[in-house]
Amino acid sequence: MTHDRLCSIITLDAPEERRPGRANEREMQGPSKNETRQRKESLTLSEKRGDFEVFARARWMGEDLIVELWGGVAHIGAVAAAQPRPSLRDSQVTSATSSVFTFLGHKEDAPAKVLSEALSSRLNKKVVVVAGIHWDNARPEDLREIMVACEALTETLVECLKTTV
Repeated sequence: MTHDRLCSIITLDAPEERRPGRANEREMQGPSKNETRQRKESLTLSEKRGDFEVFARARWMGEDLIVELWGGVAHIGAVAAAQPRPSLRDSQVTSATSSVFTFLGHKEDAPAKVLSEALSSRLNKKVVVVAGIHWDNARPEDLREIMVACEALTETLVECLKTTV
């Protein structure tokens, strides 16, 4: 399935502040000149490998991006923040640098770092990823499958979000 086709069938969730009966100061002022409908929505998609399905929800916060990454029992295991910068090898190429905070006993630092840096460098935006992925009794081969799902999800997210930048 092509990324264009996949991006057209993903879920676009109505943002919380636009639910019926809830008005906030921003809505009363109306949208700014530069706001688009796409920037007011969140993007939710998933990737399944074997018995494991990993989800991501991305939402713009101004010019920056916040991404939730979860699978199995959702929680907060790691947070990664990335910002674009010129590559150290070739200043004409955009790369990203990141900082990761991992809660004690958690291993979501790897997918959070990979996702935040990929999105930041390829979209040229600041990105924060909050990750929580947990399945009881996951074996090493299961963890590899989960990481493959996260990597595929990263590629799909990048392709879908490129249309909103």
